[in-house]
Amino acid sequence: MYWILKFVALGPLLKLIFRPWAEGIENVPEEGPAILASNHLSYSDWLFMPLALPRKVTFVGKAEYFSERGIKGWFKRSFFAGVGTVPIDRSGGRASEGALLTGLGILRKGELFGIYPEGTRSHDGNLYRGKTGVARLALEAKVPVIPIAVINTDVVAPPGKMLGKFARPGVRFGKPLDFSRYAGMESDRYVLRSITDEIMYEIMRLSGREYVDTYASRAKEEAKRSALEAKRAAKESGTDSGGSGRSASRKAS
Repeated sequence: MYWILKFVALGPLLKLIFRPWAEGIENVPEEGPAILASNHLSYSDWLFMPLALPRKVTFVGKAEYFSERGIKGWFKRSFFAGVGTVPIDRSGGRASEGALLTGLGILRKGELFGIYPEGTRSHDGNLYRGKTGVARLALEAKVPVIPIAVINTDVVAPPGKMLGKFARPGVRFGKPLDFSRYAGMESDRYVLRSITDEIMYEIMRLSGREYVDTYASRAKEEAKRSALEAKRAAKESGTDSGGSGRSASRKAS
């Protein structure tokens, strides 16, 4: 299914419509395991990034994508499995451990494993602090990390929308990062943070996006809270002015 979607059913259509571009493909090994660590702007990232490569790229995805019943559920399962997504249970606070074990299994088979160190999509296009799971995975699997920047995917498919404006999405593949000098230190949180920050710096350099030293999930919550407060303030302000207007009208009459 993966290869049919990539080279026959979906891939040629995406290339025809959006004409995606790619740079640095030669930095991805033709064989053997590697971690592909990318910024995350849109749900379409996991379509355009693998499309640039001749090899299969496997990601992890929410188990809910695979558990829906009926015909719709079957199509969902078929699609996500077809584009190289492996289900992971994100409940119970063990999502990171499950993703790590899944990633290790994929890498030990000599395959490419795609990961978004930010943990969730950026709501405003900025690059946010990376989670250290990518560093731990690189050390435990003893594989290189390829930093990647996706470009314009948030224009093609903005957060919260199926489709946006027309733009040519692109992917930049950076040079492999070798962390073998930290072998045996996968339990050292300072080492894991240092490795993760190095990866995020390369992604920032490739993407040209502003880096914000806070987690994307926290920034999203703060943005939502600010938007709700602004909406509430605007509503209260509108009510007050409406009341003042009615009062002034009664006095005039």
